[in-house]
Amino acid sequence: MDAPRRVTAVLGPTNTGKTHHAIERMLTHRTGVMGLPLRLLAREVYDRIVAKIGPSRVALVTGEERIVPDRTQYWVCTTEAMPLEIGADFVCVDEIQLCADPDRGHVFTHRLMHARGLVETLFLGADTMRGAISGLVHQHSYVKRDRFSTLSYAGSKKISRMPPRSAIVGFSVENVYAIAELIRRQKGGCAVVMGALSPRTRNAQVDLYQNGEVDYLVATDAIGMGLNLDIKHVAFSSTSKFDGRRMRPLTAQEIAQIAGRAGRHTEDGTFGVTGETRPFDPELVEAIESHRFSPVKKLMWRNADLDFGSAERLIRSLEAPTSNDWLSRARDADDVLALKALTAMPEVMARVTDAKRVALLWDVCRIPDFRNGSDADHAMLLARIFDFLCGRGLGGGRIPGDWLAKAIARIDQTTGDIDTLSRRLAHIRTWTYVTQRKNWVDDESHWRGETRAVEDRLSDALHAALTQRFVDRRTSVLLRRLKQKEDLVAEVNDKGEVTVEGQFVGRLEGFRFQQDATGSLDEAKTLQSAAMAALRPEFHLRADRFYNAPDTEMDFTEQGGLMWGSSAIGKLVKGADVLKPGVEAFVDEEAGDEVAEKVRRRLQHFIDRKVAALYEPLLAMARDEALTGLARGFAFRMTEALGVQPRDAVAQEVKELDQDSRGALRKHGIRFGQYTIFLPALLKPAATRLRLVLWSLWNGLSEFPESPPPGLVTIPNVAEVPKQHYTLAGYHPAGTRAIRIDMLERLADILRQKDSRAGFEATPDMLSITGMTLEQFSDLMGGLGYKGEKAERVKVKAAEPAPTPAPAVDEALQAAIAAGQPIPEEVSILSPSPPAPAPEAAEGEAEGTDEAAAAPEMESFYTFTWAPKPRFQRPERGPRPERPQGAVPQGERPQGDRPRNDRPKGDRRDRKDGDGAKGGKPKGKFAGKRDDRHGDKHGERPQGAKTYESRPPRPEKPIDPDNPFAALLALKGKV
Repeated sequence: MDAPRRVTAVLGPTNTGKTHHAIERMLTHRTGVMGLPLRLLAREVYDRIVAKIGPSRVALVTGEERIVPDRTQYWVCTTEAMPLEIGADFVCVDEIQLCADPDRGHVFTHRLMHARGLVETLFLGADTMRGAISGLVHQHSYVKRDRFSTLSYAGSKKISRMPPRSAIVGFSVENVYAIAELIRRQKGGCAVVMGALSPRTRNAQVDLYQNGEVDYLVATDAIGMGLNLDIKHVAFSSTSKFDGRRMRPLTAQEIAQIAGRAGRHTEDGTFGVTGETRPFDPELVEAIESHRFSPVKKLMWRNADLDFGSAERLIRSLEAPTSNDWLSRARDADDVLALKALTAMPEVMARVTDAKRVALLWDVCRIPDFRNGSDADHAMLLARIFDFLCGRGLGGGRIPGDWLAKAIARIDQTTGDIDTLSRRLAHIRTWTYVTQRKNWVDDESHWRGETRAVEDRLSDALHAALTQRFVDRRTSVLLRRLKQKEDLVAEVNDKGEVTVEGQFVGRLEGFRFQQDATGSLDEAKTLQSAAMAALRPEFHLRADRFYNAPDTEMDFTEQGGLMWGSSAIGKLVKGADVLKPGVEAFVDEEAGDEVAEKVRRRLQHFIDRKVAALYEPLLAMARDEALTGLARGFAFRMTEALGVQPRDAVAQEVKELDQDSRGALRKHGIRFGQYTIFLPALLKPAATRLRLVLWSLWNGLSEFPESPPPGLVTIPNVAEVPKQHYTLAGYHPAGTRAIRIDMLERLADILRQKDSRAGFEATPDMLSITGMTLEQFSDLMGGLGYKGEKAERVKVKAAEPAPTPAPAVDEALQAAIAAGQPIPEEVSILSPSPPAPAPEAAEGEAEGTDEAAAAPEMESFYTFTWAPKPRFQRPERGPRPERPQGAVPQGERPQGDRPRNDRPKGDRRDRKDGDGAKGGKPKGKFAGKRDDRHGDKHGERPQGAKTYESRPPRPEKPIDPDNPFAALLALKGKV
């Protein structure tokens, strides 16, 4: 006799171990079937059983997934996909309270009334189903299970104050994303779980939460159906949801189902609200905490005895009423609505010819609308699939492989944002469901594998997109380590990039931490705290390295910054003396006073040594006690001017210096130039850069003048730049250019040798010193007080050396023999004299000479005369009485056109240092004096004048016959 079939209702709140009990009971039987409300939960249970007994005896069957080994003993399925016809020893249906669900309740009610195991049947669910089960199931037992932990109400909490290991529940995709984004900014990130996710994506997201990478979970009500997670607090961001038809408030049972996810096993949990959700009423809180709810009075039901005689008869059978008081006919589900839409299409009804076609049509209409598009689009897709399946024979068709391949190829793209990837996942779920139906496609295993592979790729891409958007791994890792109060490990690479626990947090520039700006403002505090906690030891190590670093690793910028390599670590500030600047170190406060003081001392040592090295001549002059009186005062003035100052600024002091004082100053390197008083050693590029910085600091400039590039003799003279800046940079403005001070003094030395009254031309030496063209040099001379007059003349070409005539060869030989010297190279005794040119050639040369004379090559030249600008405007005088031409008033001497006030000034005794007059007065006792006999300057001989010598002519010596040159002379005669 067969053993009686046991039916047991295991009822109780969440966290009572009902699912675990059912798994243990099923594994004690030879075969078993377990129905679960969600595909995600089915996958979780399947994985748990596989971990216990291996995959070879466990099958997973859902609408979109089918894993059925050959030796299957245990079936884990969604409730809709449960195989009731196999006759399993054990049958279990979880979450049986869903019999009251308006959409899916009729499926659970059917399983409650008809699903039975050969040996044992379990119904798991809430205690509210106790009366309904008693009214519909005869001969059953009842087991009540109590909650392992306590669930209590925690009130309302802001998301910013949400405790770790919390789940925030939303009821729309937009709400879930908004909350997740807020948590990412404030808490470092969260995992996202929704019913629309594929199991692969859901598992990957859950792993983020379970392994501690994130402390927060944002989910829909999908977590309320058996997902076992380490949750300590559940917060509701809303208490209403859209059920597919309308927005409605959550029932107390639904709130308790979700809130019960808090507190796993023996750990207590809390629940509450967040955001703008109103706090729960005390009555609702009491019901949830005590697990007492109103019992279920009505179960949703739909007739399962269908009539496939025709489409109309099928619809009537689906709409058949019930007479059972516990049951209520369910509203039309999506499959019934799709059936009604297809039967309204003539092209579809034309193919519905018998009961088999009606059954096929019903199977097609049961394809879920995973895409959640419009009803019309879903109906058109179903009609197309039905048309393919009808084919030529009676339901013997297949969905074409090429059409299916194109549809899958359009979906198989892993690029795009979260919404795009979610839509593609919904589309591929449709084709996954289709390929799971028997005899709908050719090569079923191929297409099942193909759709599964596409779903996996899209799932991975969606997980990556969710993680990238809603998880800041850097902040989450740092927050977790900070809360654990562990020592954080910081690393700084050669580029200054700072990583804490492997996460990039910013850059360390010198001793200042520059936080990564790519994160949000809400992350800044976390990054700053983590970075500073980890960088404190690094600051001390870096300070020690900097203190022991050589001066060659440091430098100053033209704006007064102080650099260590490529990092700015301080700046120069005004000190007690122009040559004693102070320093300000750039050190974060978190580094500590000890580090800051060590950095400041090292910077002060560096700049003190830099000043001492570059300005050693100036400092030595200031320390020289041998300088007294006016010389010491002038040395002080030079120190104040940092070794360079215009001569006209200290003209009176220079005039008062005697030769001994000047000599003492020259020993220290001071040069008294015609335009500038300077120390040549301080005109080097490094000293010039430092001079501009020190002067700018001392005078409180906000923007420092920059030094010109080294090696330039002249630079542009910009009108907006003060003349003093050029002087400090070692240049003297003249015209449109400014010339280097030392080169200007060399030019002045040459100009003093020229006659500035009569005029002179520019020599190659002048142009070479300045590196200018003739026109540029004329502009420079104009800036120095000279007037240049431009003119043209015939360019004189260098004459070609004429061949030496024979008589000249003889004379050269005789002279060499007489002097005992070798024969000059240009004299050849072997080459004959060139023949006289032919008359025709001579005529051609004459014609060429005439053409050249007709168009001579011209060249431009300048004549420079001293013409300084007058220092003041003379008052106008009345007309002078006429004098005879050439008459000179008594007491006056001719002055030409030279203004009286333009006489060169300076000490004649110091002319060798450039103290002479500007323009260079002609030297020599008779310079500029006229010769009464010839009317020319003294020393210039008139053309054709004879020359006379005071000594008698030298007598000719007889040729020594033993001289070797005598033989050559004889040979010359023979040739």
